[in-house]
Amino acid sequence: MNLQQLRYVLEVNKHKLSVSDAADALFTSQPGVSKQIRMLEEELGIEIFTRHGKRLVALTEPGKQVLEIAERMLREADNLRQVGREFVDEDSGKLTIATTHTQARYALPPVVGEFLRRFPKVQLHIHQGNPHQVAAQVLAGEADIGIATEALADFPDLVTLPCRQWNRSVIARPGHPILRESPLTLEAVARFPVITYDTAFAGRGAINRAFLSRGLKPNVILTALDSDVIKTYVAMDLGIGIIASMAFDPLVDRSLQAIDAAHLFESSTTRIGLPRKVWLRGYAFAFIELFAPHLTRKMVNAAISGAHGSDPGL
Repeated sequence: MNLQQLRYVLEVNKHKLSVSDAADALFTSQPGVSKQIRMLEEELGIEIFTRHGKRLVALTEPGKQVLEIAERMLREADNLRQVGREFVDEDSGKLTIATTHTQARYALPPVVGEFLRRFPKVQLHIHQGNPHQVAAQVLAGEADIGIATEALADFPDLVTLPCRQWNRSVIARPGHPILRESPLTLEAVARFPVITYDTAFAGRGAINRAFLSRGLKPNVILTALDSDVIKTYVAMDLGIGIIASMAFDPLVDRSLQAIDAAHLFESSTTRIGLPRKVWLRGYAFAFIELFAPHLTRKMVNAAISGAHGSDPGL
């Protein structure tokens, strides 16, 4: 048995039992992957996959156990490598952040700037996606840190720590009737076409719940994955927008005006997601603390190690 065989098993499962796709992702041959999985099955005395002819059709019950153990073993092997790198060259390496467009565009720039000043030899990669995609990348080992709103907490295999609370603003073209509403109400918002976030984003749930609680149904005519797209269509006067307040900058968004809507919607919490029992490089802790100063290295270590009562709250 070797780690490469375990990696093949995980990759085949990740690619929906397609050996050819797994081989392509691993830059190796399909017969080589099949042979190594067969050798592992023979050594273990079980079938990991159910086959129909040469085609894999399902993961067996013992195969599910193998998959869980393989994930842990490969994660621990990576932790060992990280330990070595930490002590050989603590200020160089690679850090991958998975996050949403709004966080990447509006919350992270000052953090990224300061981080790169402190760690010029670290390659920083930012992957964008919706919260579920962010969680999936962290769990798959494709990202070291995930940053998104509450949806991260829906994944029990992630340790999630609260970072910041935020709320929403209503935006519109100058002169729009909604801007004369004082105080702004949900009833007033519901009278106009609305452009807001896609339902894949946790923040959208807070919008839906607010209207539902008043027996209202907003006229949502268009949804988008990021704030900049929403602002583009609001600027075309297609409707009013509901966006994260952090995404509105009066100096940049001069073709629009905003009204604070925090009194209409429950606040949302941005959270950091990390794999359990992971070994983080020193610069990863530094990035987290730059983004959320209350999340010290000691607190984060306690959380990922599973220490009781390790969620620091906000």
